Amino acid sequence: MSLDKIGIAKRISKEIENGMYINLGIGIPTLVANYIPDNLEVVLQSENGLLGIGPFPTEDKVDADLINAGKQTVSMLPGSVLFNSSESFAMIRGGHVHLTILGAMEVSENGDIANWKIPGKMVKGMGGAMDLVASAENIIVAMQHTSKSGKSKLLKECSLPITGIRCVNKIVTNLAVMDVHPEGGFILRERAPGVSVDEIKEATEGRLIVEGDIPEMKID
Repeated sequence: MSLDKIGIAKRISKEIENGMYINLGIGIPTLVANYIPDNLEVVLQSENGLLGIGPFPTEDKVDADLINAGKQTVSMLPGSVLFNSSESFAMIRGGHVHLTILGAMEVSENGDIANWKIPGKMVKGMGGAMDLVASAENIIVAMQHTSKSGKSKLLKECSLPITGIRCVNKIVTNLAVMDVHPEGGFILRERAPGVSVDEIKEATEGRLIVEGDIPEMKID
């Protein structure tokens, strides 16, 4: 059984540590805000000028003026602040974001990421992704392991335009949790409940490093 988007977000939430400043990219990463453990104090940052984002609002609490970088309405926690994008990117480029969680179309076995452009298709732009991957201490990618046609998104080399080179630390997909080896390769750390190592191997084009017994992910 592979994970759905919520399952991926829940697993990534287990990587969060107390006191972190975190940027959540568009797509699956935004869901992580709903699953941050209550005992942790963290600050979520959005590059459009928000610091202190809370969970997604209920319908009766929606404020159309409060949005994240993905144009989704968000809530704000007590003590949150609003500011312009130049200050926001100063935080990012200054290395003040401890953890960046991004979606991706492709990741290479060297840790390269492609997540902003598909040739021949209309895209909104790269947003803050290039600044984030160049500045963050730790980058976790949340993505589907394969495309809708079944083609692997974990590759020897990215085929799409590169967002950042050798920057990804960890990848959480619907099938597995993997670290990127410093010398290249995906180190298999965990597998989704009911998913076999052989299934993960078949779905991974890049070099997959399997050492010992691989435990199942713990989501809840």
